[in-house]
Amino acid sequence: MKKLYFTVGPSQLYPTVGQHLARAVKTNIGSLSHRSKGFEKIYQSACINLRDLLGIPRSHRIFFLSSSLEAMERTIQNTVEKTSLHIITGDFAKKFSETATQLGKSPTNVSFTPENVAAVPSLTMAKHTELLCVTQNETSTGIALMPETIYSLKNQHPSLLLALDVVSSVPYQKLNFRFIDIAFFSVQKGFGLPAGLSVLIVSPEALEKAIKLRKKGLIIGTYHSFPSLLEKAEKNQTPETPNVIDLYLLAKVSEDLLRVGVSVIRKETKEKAKMLYNFFDQSASYAPCVADPKYRSYTTLVIDTKGKSLQVLDRLQKSGIVVSSGYGKNQTTQIRIANFPVHTRQQVKQLISALDKALPSTP
Repeated sequence: MKKLYFTVGPSQLYPTVGQHLARAVKTNIGSLSHRSKGFEKIYQSACINLRDLLGIPRSHRIFFLSSSLEAMERTIQNTVEKTSLHIITGDFAKKFSETATQLGKSPTNVSFTPENVAAVPSLTMAKHTELLCVTQNETSTGIALMPETIYSLKNQHPSLLLALDVVSSVPYQKLNFRFIDIAFFSVQKGFGLPAGLSVLIVSPEALEKAIKLRKKGLIIGTYHSFPSLLEKAEKNQTPETPNVIDLYLLAKVSEDLLRVGVSVIRKETKEKAKMLYNFFDQSASYAPCVADPKYRSYTTLVIDTKGKSLQVLDRLQKSGIVVSSGYGKNQTTQIRIANFPVHTRQQVKQLISALDKALPSTP
C-alpha cells in the first residue's frame, strides 16, 4: 500500500519531484561541478524563483546550507558578539538558544506556552541585546506567532537584528523583509523535497555585523561565514560542493508553486486548516494543543489525544496514512499533522475520516 504522509518533516514529496528527479539523472545534474556554468544557472534559477515566491527583496542575499540547525549556528556566529534574546515557544526555539550557549554567547530566554502565548506582544528587551531570535511557527507545540507581533518588537528596538525561523511555515507565510534581517528554512517541509538543503536569507545589516565581528577578531565560521557565502553567491556559487540535485529540485518545485500561485497556496492552506480544526474542535476525542485560534499554526497542527497517540498512529498507518507523533515528552499524548501545499483538500478529507475512525467520539 502506498502511504500518504502528513508528517511534519520530512513530509509528502511534491508530486512533480519524481519527474524533475528523473530529468536530473538523465541530464547528469548530479555530476555538475559547483564552479560550472550549468550549476550557476541552477543557483540563479533557485534564487529568482524564491524571490518571486516569498517576496524576498534584492537587498537580501540568499545562501544555501545543509540544514536549519546549521542556519541557527551560522546566524549566532555571524551576528552575536555577546547577547541574544530568544522567544521560546517550544523545543526548536530552545535549540536555537542552546546553539548560542554552545558557541559561548550569553542568550536570554523568555518562555511562552500555549496557555500564555498571548503575552508575547508585551515582551521587554534589554538595550544591550544584539539579536532577537523567533521561531515563527513552532513545530513541537503548534504555536504560530503572527508576523505583525514580531515586527512590532523589532519596531521598538530598530537597531536590533531579527532572526526568524520559518522552517515550518513557508511558502504559506507571507513575510515583510523590511523588518527581517535573517530568515531560514529547510526544503523537506513546505516545499515537499528530500531533506539535505536549507535556505538562509540575510540582510545588508546582518552582513555588516558579521564583518564587524570578524574585524574584532571573533570567529564567525570558516567556509560558511557570511562573507564567504557572499563572495561565492555573487558568482551564483557555493563555497563547497553542495547538494546539487536538491538545489535543482528546489528551483523546479519553486517554479511549480509559482505556477499554482502563492495567493492560491495561502487560500487553500487556510481552508484545509479550517477543515481540520473544525473537526478537532468538535471532537470529544481530540483537542488542539493551542486553544486560542489566533496562535494556532495553519501548517503544523499539534493535537492532544488524551494519551491515545500510539493507538491513533497505529490505526492511521493501517489505513495508509502517516502523521507525526507528539514531540519529546508528548510523544504518547499528542500527534502532529502537516498541512503543506502538497496536501490536497481530498487528502485532508481522507485524513479526517481516518482520524474519526481511529479514535471514535462515541463507542
